[in-house]
Amino acid sequence: MEILISNSSDKPIYEQICIQIKSMIMDGTLSAGEALPSMRALAKDLHLSVITVQRAYEDLTRDGFIETVSGKGSFVAAQNKQFIQEEQLRIAEGLLQKVAEIGRSHGIDYQQMANILKLFYEE
Repeated sequence: MEILISNSSDKPIYEQICIQIKSMIMDGTLSAGEALPSMRALAKDLHLSVITVQRAYEDLTRDGFIETVSGKGSFVAAQNKQFIQEEQLRIAEGLLQKVAEIGRSHGIDYQQMANILKLFYEE
């Protein structure tokens, strides 16, 4: 499992870990039941504090993406397709809200923004 950390990102490191693991789960790179590296192993690989990785794993557990079994480790939780789609829709809505705010504040009309979205969607 390859996770890239950017020190220049505006997102905290634990959140970068969460985003990348969620992405790997949602795109099928990590499948249900698959073991994740231990918190210590991942922290060592990424040269981070175990507490940072622990925070990421706690958030992933809270959001239903992983399950932690005491003494055995952390595993990808069984996901249903509807939950994954709902998560992706939530992310898309947030991004589209930002796009709409940019369009409104800079005088870009709706049709022009819709055409741009259509262009990207059909690529």
